[in-house]
Amino acid sequence: MESDNYKTIKTSSKGIYKEKGSRFISFAFPVSEQEEIKAIIDRLRKENHTARHHCYAYVLGQERKIWRVYDDGEPSATAGRPILGQINAIGLTNILIVVSRYFGGTLLGVSGLINAYRAASASAIQNAEIIECTVQDYYEITYPYKLMNDVMKILKEEGINQSNQSLDLECSIRINFKTSLRERILNRLTRLDGLKYKYIDNR
Repeated sequence: MESDNYKTIKTSSKGIYKEKGSRFISFAFPVSEQEEIKAIIDRLRKENHTARHHCYAYVLGQERKIWRVYDDGEPSATAGRPILGQINAIGLTNILIVVSRYFGGTLLGVSGLINAYRAASASAIQNAEIIECTVQDYYEITYPYKLMNDVMKILKEEGINQSNQSLDLECSIRINFKTSLRERILNRLTRLDGLKYKYIDNR
């Protein structure tokens, strides 16, 4: 069975690397969508407007299939790729790392740049708290009031989270549980005659 766990960082963090007068300030952020990433990068550009380059890499999703690197004027593959390499080395996802470079007047060369962006990214990750999260499925279930005891018995036995509960002749509850338990839980619930479910989200 495929794991529904993934590693990310709990809160934003910062790091720094200095080489021959240049300063590489790194910023790591927990993120979940690309629109959020654009807003963070725009803000960093304004806050660090005297930096010459703002290079970044990000990875999104439990399966880590959504990613991008950006060199922002640095020689190709000398900035974004090394940043991504540090993210991949630990297997993180839902993370953005931006490295803002303040040029010190001395060219570092390709190998020097790769090392600098790698070291700056590693510094931000080292200063972050890495956490393990679980992907959850979210559903809304509806059922006649007469099924209340049966439904609650299943939810309790499976340790299912509940919210937005509405109790009437027709009851509804929003539930969420680990994605890996989806088939078992839905099979149990749908055995109850009159219960219906609607998929909401997976995150």
